[in-house]
Amino acid sequence: MGRSSVEAIETKEMDYRSLSSSEHQQEPYMHKVGVPPKQNLFDEFKTTIKETLFSDDPLRPFKDQPRSRKFVLGLQAVFPILDWGKSYNVSKFRGDLIAGLTIASLCIPQDIGYSKLANLPPQYGLYSSFVPPLLYAFMGSSRDIAIGPVAVVSLLLGSLLSNEIDPTTNPIEYRRLAFTATFFAGITQATLGILRLGFLIDFLSHAAVVGFMGGAAITIALQQLKGFLGIKKFTKETDIISVMKSVLRSAHHGGKKNKKLFWIPAIAPLISVILSTFFVYITHAEKQGVEIVRHIEKGINPPSVGEIYFTGDYLLKGLRIGIVAGMIALTEAVAIGRTFASMKDYQLDGNKEMVALGTMNVVGSMTSCYVTTGSFSRSAVNYMAGCQTAVSNIVMSVVVFLTLLFITPLFEYTPNAILSAIIISAVIGLVDYEATILIWKIDKFDFVACMGAFFGVVFGSVEIGLIIAVSISFAKILLQVTRPRTAILGKIPRTNVYRNIQQYPEATQVPGVLIVRVDSAIYFSNSNYMRERILRWLMDEDEQLESVGLPKIRFLIVDMSPVTDIDTSGIHAFEELHRSLHKREIQLVLSNPGRVVIDKLHASNFVSQIGEDKIFLTVSDAVLTCSSKSPEEVV
Repeated sequence: MGRSSVEAIETKEMDYRSLSSSEHQQEPYMHKVGVPPKQNLFDEFKTTIKETLFSDDPLRPFKDQPRSRKFVLGLQAVFPILDWGKSYNVSKFRGDLIAGLTIASLCIPQDIGYSKLANLPPQYGLYSSFVPPLLYAFMGSSRDIAIGPVAVVSLLLGSLLSNEIDPTTNPIEYRRLAFTATFFAGITQATLGILRLGFLIDFLSHAAVVGFMGGAAITIALQQLKGFLGIKKFTKETDIISVMKSVLRSAHHGGKKNKKLFWIPAIAPLISVILSTFFVYITHAEKQGVEIVRHIEKGINPPSVGEIYFTGDYLLKGLRIGIVAGMIALTEAVAIGRTFASMKDYQLDGNKEMVALGTMNVVGSMTSCYVTTGSFSRSAVNYMAGCQTAVSNIVMSVVVFLTLLFITPLFEYTPNAILSAIIISAVIGLVDYEATILIWKIDKFDFVACMGAFFGVVFGSVEIGLIIAVSISFAKILLQVTRPRTAILGKIPRTNVYRNIQQYPEATQVPGVLIVRVDSAIYFSNSNYMRERILRWLMDEDEQLESVGLPKIRFLIVDMSPVTDIDTSGIHAFEELHRSLHKREIQLVLSNPGRVVIDKLHASNFVSQIGEDKIFLTVSDAVLTCSSKSPEEVV
């Protein structure tokens, strides 16, 4: 061994001697680990349910209120507009009016383009920006989110629906399946909110979402080359290789923002549509081969409840597609809502958001709308335009209503190329390279998830990218659950604090004592790994001590501070660990088990197996006691 290793061992021996001498001089006070009072089964179950599903205590405002007040509070809980509407004034309306008109100018050309991604006629994009935003304004809790069709969900819906029905040969059945999927997307979202299961969307990690959105943006942009370049024969596949083959085969045919200037990119799409439509109309460019929108139905949303499949083969297909589209739409909307809520410092009720989004999609499916959610680009414009409340959505909805009644025939001459350009400019911001770089710096496994989702969408399909994103997210969870981190602790010089020796190289280990910390709850999924990992730590440490002629480990102290829970498999693993240590003449000592853990250790009689005197409140107390014992006392 080198000189530094010898010095470290000598330091440990000096620490041990000083610790032993001080121990003989004064017996320190050691507080025992508390055992919580017994709870009956019903109270324990009620507490668990409350903490799992009702951690925000939603019924607190109803406590000690008269019946009439409870009724009013109930209405305000379902329709938040009844709460904040009481303080609404002209000043707020001015901000909402400007914001609503601004996002309307952005949404109209986007909606016509996004409906193409969903393989639906252009009016259905406009329908989807009329009814759903109105409903959300009454039921949603976000002040800034702008509701309507979005590029990623439109692409996902179009891709999944096209796998079941060809939109060209069977447009009516395709449309019916789209409404069916929208209905079940809403049912899925509302059910998650009512049952308070919103935490399920958190299983799709941020890194996977970043990669999925980036890949979808590239895919959407590539697909717009058909309209942008005027390509007539274009692949129905979404992967980059198929798209580029179509582009190359048809090549011979031709073809961060300043907040004060936010209105320029916001109104640019509408101005582009107006100018290009005007020039096509006066020059009759459509006769020269320029592809245009052609017919757009005039009038507001027709009812479509009779078109939803409630029976037959397409029912289950609509259910499956709706669940997938609904979850992705929900993930996007909640992410947007939380972002702007934190920027303006107000609370966003995630479960209310899910109910609101679900309700608007259920009603939307009955009024000729397809899946809608919060839009990144429109919400950002809405925020920068100075919106104060969800009334900006109402203003936008009114503008779309007037457009459907009076203006839609004017869009018949809009060239497809300009709509493709608008979609490309809208989705290109979804490629968040800064977030990708940050993910690489913070967590390499997250980066793998991000890139897996990205390349899955770009080189495969939206479905493959989504499957990869979900699979990698679950794999990460399983890896963290089944392979929890463990660490060897040492004493920080001139303190009684014990920390990870890899994080604090100056920390010294106590002679004859190995201190291990388990940084996770101990369940059936990781209990065997935990036991085997601790034994490997012990074997490695003994081999190192034996090589330099020092005494072997006599005590194993397990710091239980991070262990929030333990099940029967975990306790069984500790029993096996205790037996293995006993054969090696090593005592097992536990430090600071939590309330739930110590309760289960007592219930299983494990405490009586190792002895009450082997459980300590702190690692320092455990070390003081163990270091003061002679080898004869240990045996």
